[in-house]
Amino acid sequence: MVLGKVKSLTISFDCLNDSNVPVYSSGDTVSGRVNLEVTGEIRVKSLKIHARGHAKVRWTESRNAGSNTAYTQNYTEEVEYFNHKDVLIGQERDDDNSEEGLHTIQSGRHEYAFSFELPQTPLATSFEGRHGSVRYWVKAELHRPWLLPVKLKKEFTVFEHIDINTPSLLSPQAGTKEKTLCCWFCTSGPISLSAKIERKGYTPGESIQIFAEIENCSSRMVVPKAAIYQTQAFYAKGKMKEVKQLVANLRGESLSSGKTETWNGKVLKIPPVSPSILDCSIIRVEYSLMVYVDIPGAMDLFLNLPLVIGTIPLHPFGSRTSSVSSQCSMNMNWLGLTLPERPEAPPSYAEVVTEEQRQSSLAPLAACEDFERALQGPLFAYIQEFRFLPPPLYSEIDPNPDQPTDDRPSCPSR
Repeated sequence: MVLGKVKSLTISFDCLNDSNVPVYSSGDTVSGRVNLEVTGEIRVKSLKIHARGHAKVRWTESRNAGSNTAYTQNYTEEVEYFNHKDVLIGQERDDDNSEEGLHTIQSGRHEYAFSFELPQTPLATSFEGRHGSVRYWVKAELHRPWLLPVKLKKEFTVFEHIDINTPSLLSPQAGTKEKTLCCWFCTSGPISLSAKIERKGYTPGESIQIFAEIENCSSRMVVPKAAIYQTQAFYAKGKMKEVKQLVANLRGESLSSGKTETWNGKVLKIPPVSPSILDCSIIRVEYSLMVYVDIPGAMDLFLNLPLVIGTIPLHPFGSRTSSVSSQCSMNMNWLGLTLPERPEAPPSYAEVVTEEQRQSSLAPLAACEDFERALQGPLFAYIQEFRFLPPPLYSEIDPNPDQPTDDRPSCPSR
């Protein structure tokens, strides 16, 4: 009897998104199929899958133990997130070559479904770094008597979601620094740098608006610049290895002595990069925006503003709040606008919103999954219920007049 041959062994995932890319997060169910194509009839002992997720770091350092002695020190560490095994055909034990318990597979194409659930605990985002990685994969193994097993491994991506719509990531980041140049006994005037960005959290593809003021009172020509840096930190055996990479940068105009340059929202776009990794014990990926002044012949004056690159983008209400707060702090021109002495009465509620519009607004809104998660709770019910309710009656007499006071409202310029 002539047995057939294995023509192909492949793995396909049931993707959860429209781009047909296998991307998952903690708690998701990973499902797919092992596709087996054979020419002729074959007999197999088992078809197994092995799914695993882990973070691993590794680097080496040279050490000197004496004048003529040197050795290499290895640093390795590993964290396992899950380890799942399943048998699709046959039994768990297949270490012998007996003819008992064999399964016959006919010629043609065959599919074998598999599924497993990722842990509910936080998982590190998939990552490939200089000295370490975070990987998730599924491996299929086909065992036959008296033959070497056929193996195939396929990776899938895991994103540990970071929602930038949180108060800590929506807060503005700002700083100020100053540097005085000295040459022997001569002291030059100071170079001052102030910079601010609207928030701490961004997603890939967004643009960072930089508000800055650079004043050059020194005798040298200086150049203001800005750059986004990624810092990879790897930990093993109590040691740390750090790698810093440039992600994006921009250059301002050269600034001569006695001149000042102001950036009113200078744009620096974030390219496609890996999200921040903040919850892994052996790998950490962080980002920062460095606004600095390039000073020839001296150490640069720099200001680091921390960034977090997330996966859930800014919601419209978060963007509006952030924009308003930024404009209040960075631009005072709107305070000079004058209001009309006698404001006109607003239109009545019936003229603006019909009864049909009010009733239709109470129906549930169809929104994306992230938006639904963000709006779950009392706030969403409040917005739906009061979206089109009439405003209070208009009156030109203030029912709650302000008490006379000498205090005047102020908005900080920075």
